[in-house]
Amino acid sequence: MPKSCVVQCTCKKSRPTVLPRREIDATKRSPNFAYQCLCVCACVCVTGLRSLTRYYATTDWQKTLTSEQYVVTRKKGTEMPFSCLYLNHSEVGMYQYVCCDTPLFSSEAKYDSGMGWTGFKEAHGTWECDESHASIIRRPDNTLGSAETEVVCKHCDAHLGHVFEDGPDPTGQRFFINSVSLNFRSREPRPGDQ
Repeated sequence: MPKSCVVQCTCKKSRPTVLPRREIDATKRSPNFAYQCLCVCACVCVTGLRSLTRYYATTDWQKTLTSEQYVVTRKKGTEMPFSCLYLNHSEVGMYQYVCCDTPLFSSEAKYDSGMGWTGFKEAHGTWECDESHASIIRRPDNTLGSAETEVVCKHCDAHLGHVFEDGPDPTGQRFFINSVSLNFRSREPRPGDQ
């Protein structure tokens, strides 16, 4: 049995990862001793990586995205306030990430903060303050000289915006998300939707 092996995500889109034998779950071994990790939301889920992040190293984002989308999502830019496409958008549905189509925010969590950026109370998949099932990661951001918290996509590691702790009840969160980093997928309103 090898001391290490290459683990390839079953989605075949992420890069292979070399793991020591002790970290490989023997129950996932195939007859020819090739190993595969479990694929959760089509991203690498390997013990020891401490993140579900998958980075498309081979994607040429400048060809895939518009110039504004590229600057915001890949260079950590910010839209001008009150210029956001989804600022006054009120359709029922899901806001998804423009780079990887990951569902990020529900229209039910959207609100008008009056600050000029698309605002949300919580990320999709959040259960009472637990964001472990959400598709975002929070990171410290001191690039402008003040301590802020950046919000990035868990699946492709791209910039979405920032989150602050002075939002509305019940979450107290104020997610300022750049509209240019989002796509909207509408759904039929359910009974009781506003």
